[in-house]
Amino acid sequence: MQKETIVKAKQGLAGTVEIPGDKSISHRAVLFASLADGVTTIKGFLEGEDCLSTIACMRKLGVVIEQNGTDVTVTGKGLQGLREPDDVLDTGNSGTTIRLLMGVLAGLPFSSVLKGDASIAKRPMARVTGPLKMMNARIDGRQFGDLTPIHIRGGELRGITYYSPVASAQVKSAVLLAGLQAQGVTTVNEPHKSRDHTERMLRSFGVEVETDDDSARIMGGQTLDPAHIEVPGDISSAAFMLTAALIVPGSKVKLFNTGLNPTRDGIMEVLEMMGANITRENERLAGDEPVADLTVKTSELKGVTIGGGLIPRLIDEIPAIAVLATQAHGTTVIKDAEELKVKETNRIDTVVNQLKKLGADIEAKDDGMVIRGPISLTGGNADSFGDHRIGMAMALCGLISEEPVTVSGTEAIAVSYPGFFDQLNRLKGSS
Repeated sequence: MQKETIVKAKQGLAGTVEIPGDKSISHRAVLFASLADGVTTIKGFLEGEDCLSTIACMRKLGVVIEQNGTDVTVTGKGLQGLREPDDVLDTGNSGTTIRLLMGVLAGLPFSSVLKGDASIAKRPMARVTGPLKMMNARIDGRQFGDLTPIHIRGGELRGITYYSPVASAQVKSAVLLAGLQAQGVTTVNEPHKSRDHTERMLRSFGVEVETDDDSARIMGGQTLDPAHIEVPGDISSAAFMLTAALIVPGSKVKLFNTGLNPTRDGIMEVLEMMGANITRENERLAGDEPVADLTVKTSELKGVTIGGGLIPRLIDEIPAIAVLATQAHGTTVIKDAEELKVKETNRIDTVVNQLKKLGADIEAKDDGMVIRGPISLTGGNADSFGDHRIGMAMALCGLISEEPVTVSGTEAIAVSYPGFFDQLNRLKGSS
């Protein structure tokens, strides 16, 4: 049953927010710990539904995982210690889970089937199954392995040099994980550098990974050692709280422990271009990931053009950027963002259609969107369409609309930010 949430306009948001753990890093921490031989501890794990899908799948592969809130202990089996699952591996709504797991399972000597929810059933898998087949993996599925369910019977893999047509951390990670089990060297080249959490974390588990500007290489036959992982706050989640403070008049909010990985911090670059008042404090490392505390104040924003190599560094934050752009002076152009079409929804069409319903001056383009501002949003009804980031973006509109915004399908937000509305409501502000 869909959940509806009504959001009303506020003034003067103030307070502090502890950003929940990074979704991408939480996935990888559990997955890599499962492949290590021994006990790994994880602090700051995201208790979102996507990451819980990764835990559930690894348990079906025979891994012992104990979870106590955001603390997780994984007793890894080593790659060769994983067992054939006695049931289908259900990855829920998680594209990261299904794509990275394909890379792991491609080299293991047993049969497995992966599926997800209705959204996953529409998302393209050939971008991963294609290179894995080139490595000698035996994979099948609907439309010749492009759609779930995906059946994998692992085998002996050979290293390849793969030129990915898209900058995708999920593709790169799947191929590198298969490369761990392959003969020789596996190299992934990308048109632009995608997020590098996999490379950083594999090194934390004792694996040698070579990287340069747009490529990563791994030698097969390496094993993973257990580790201690600290998960920083998710910058993709932080983007929505930053947006709230920037657009609600008279606001000042501090965000603790925000991850600022240089392959993920495109949102910070865009906010600086738009004129946002944000300061960084207590810059440090959580494991191999840079983090900082951010203080953000309401700001007068200006329209910008966003495209090229910046897009892979902020692809998940574009719904929040679109909301910001409705309040910025001038025109904001988002281009080169075709990847938005294959997210949980077609985020180009969904963002544009939902913001239009709330009074925004916005139009869709083949590779992005154009937003003109500033404009007074009217309020009304919006729908997440099962997409967590669309749900959060529409909720933010309610904070500044003339009339309340009723968002349908807000249960989807639990995928990445289970406490989103609780934290938003705790920020002091007057209606």
